[in-house]
Order: sequence, then structure tokens, then C-alpha cells
Amino acid sequence: MALTRGQLIDAAVGVLSEFGLADLSMRRLARELDVQVGALYWHVKSKQELLVDVASKLLDSVPRPETPTPGLAPMAVAVLLRHLRNALITVPDSAEVVQLALSMRPESLDPLGWLLDFLKIAGLPDPEAGFARHVLVNHLLGSIAAHQEAVALAAGQESSQISAEWEDSAFDYGVRVILQGISAEHPATI
Repeated sequence: MALTRGQLIDAAVGVLSEFGLADLSMRRLARELDVQVGALYWHVKSKQELLVDVASKLLDSVPRPETPTPGLAPMAVAVLLRHLRNALITVPDSAEVVQLALSMRPESLDPLGWLLDFLKIAGLPDPEAGFARHVLVNHLLGSIAAHQEAVALAAGQESSQISAEWEDSAFDYGVRVILQGISAEHPATI
């Protein structure tokens, strides 16, 4: 049976999820899929292009929220960010993969487009809505990267110094502070 792009993406997500980005090579994927490396390049031009598709696949599990009213848009932003965090937190190096995809092909990451839409619904004008999304996404990805680094450092130790509950609270606090800062900058919005 011929290899499909979907099978390649699924295999890449599997390797990333189990071993992390350092072990996600085209050669390893070819071995996993029992094909020659050249067969992978029939479906993607480069590893970076594949990583964009991997990031999109990781975010596929995030449900499309209902479009909020302007008054509820800040809450919708916070809920969407929580869903994004939950979708990515358990996948090693997911923050780095999403950051790469965001820099290469941001339109391929639907949930980040929804985030921008919600900020605009809340009343933020262009380009401030884009700036606000940038700050919120950096907080999201930084939180995920910090968590994953702490988990890696704590591997083999009996307990982690930082609890998941504390990390969740710290993440939510950061989102609230950012949204409050946006509101202070644009009092008629958020």
C-alpha cells in the first residue's frame, strides 16, 4: 500500500509524542514507515514543512468554540488558551513545533486564527489584535516549554517541586494579567 501524507504526519506526531523533537528525523520516520527517505519527500518538501503539518495535527483536537459576543470574548480567549495548553502540554517539544509553524505558515493553525478573531470581537483594532495574540501565544508556548523542561529535569526524582495545579494557576493568572493590561490600554474593549 502506498504511503499517504496523513500516514506520514501521524507517524511524525507519534515519534514526537514518544521521543521528542530531537529524535524526529526523516530517516527515523522512513524506518518507522518502512519506506525509503526519498518517499517522504514525495509528500513534503522539507522537515520544516512536515513540522507545520504536525503542529496543525496537534491542534486538531481543540474544538472550535462558538463565536462569542463582544462582552464574552475575553472569557472565550481564556477558555481557548486553556484548550490549546491542554492539547499541547503532554507532547514533548510541542511549543517549539507550534512556534515554527506560526512563523512559517500561521494560517495553518486554525485555533490561533480563532484567538485573533476573538480579540477583534472584543474590540481590539488591527494591528493591536495581532500584537495581543502574539503576547498571549508567547505566554502559552512559554508556559508549555517551562512545564516540559521541569518534567524532564524531574525525571527520575521522587516528586516535582512544582505541582500541576500551581502551573495551571500560574498560567491562568498570566492570561488574566495580559487581558487586564490589554483592557487598560484599550478601555472600551476587553
